[in-house]
Amino acid sequence: MQRLSNRTCVVTGAVRGIGLAIATALHREGANVVFADLDAGVPDVARAVADEVRLNNGAKTLGVAVDVTVRGQMAGLMAKTAETFGAVNVVFNNAGINKPMKFLDVTEDNFNLIMKVNALGVLIGTQEAAKQMIHQGAGGKIINTASIASRQGFDNVASYCASKFAVVAITQAAARALAKSKITVNGFAPGVVRTPLWEQLDKDLMDLGTSQRPGQAIEEFSSGILVGRPAMPDDITGTTTFLASSDSDYMTGQIVMIDGGMVLV
Repeated sequence: MQRLSNRTCVVTGAVRGIGLAIATALHREGANVVFADLDAGVPDVARAVADEVRLNNGAKTLGVAVDVTVRGQMAGLMAKTAETFGAVNVVFNNAGINKPMKFLDVTEDNFNLIMKVNALGVLIGTQEAAKQMIHQGAGGKIINTASIASRQGFDNVASYCASKFAVVAITQAAARALAKSKITVNGFAPGVVRTPLWEQLDKDLMDLGTSQRPGQAIEEFSSGILVGRPAMPDDITGTTTFLASSDSDYMTGQIVMIDGGMVLV
């Protein structure tokens, strides 16, 4: 039997990159998966994944366009998921953004935007997922996307680092608050992952003048990875599927590093 049969999982930021890989892997393990993203094309992505996987066990997908910073939309996402599949069992708060700026040039607008999506979005997503799970009365799992930037600060991405440190704090606080409701809250911290986010980051750092050629930024960030290469999204999904499954039932309040050995803690 697949590890997530008869379970329903919600993944935000699911149209591309790590989110898409997480959601696809969950579906392959038998879960009904809700692909949630700000991108209006998310229903098409959900259908494409279902067509690609072609499970025979009845697992389905649903695509929902949602802004994770708007509480009403997140509450609606949980309600629609429960209405469609009967329950919300697992929620991945994965949506996030980054916009590098030199430290002395960081503006209030830059800081507030990144904190709103990456930190407030995780807070709202955790709260609304928990409310639905408490209503159901059967517990659940909430998994938040942190980063190596949640373990140490990096120049040119101070706002992003602050937002990911906040994800760790929210994860730990929620784990304490929700344990009595049989809801576990954990997170995972990727390092350098070859995704569209990194492609954009590479361009942004060139615009800042901190790198001079395409690919330089990811090469330099990857130079300290002990396993010798940056990750691909599929390198992340073994851990994320584990966190969604019953195999992780005795874990809560933890952040699992998946960085190839960049940060040893």
